[in-house]
Amino acid sequence: ASGPSATESEEELQRLQKEWDEQVEQFRLIVEVVALPFAGKWLGRKSAYWLYKRWLKMGWTASFFL
Repeated sequence: ASGPSATESEEELQRLQKEWDEQVEQFRLIVEVVALPFAGKWLGRKSAYWLYKRWLKMGWTASFFL
């Protein structure tokens, strides 16, 4: 029996590259659909809470905006 030919090795590399690309695409989709909206929601709530606390303390004075 002889070793794998060059075309078999190239086909294997192409198959592995295709699998890798598919996994990267799935990871990117998870980040876009789950992680980014979650982070945006969390940051939005944190900043809204901070601004509300600041407004309660200072009201609509000039120091509120500085």
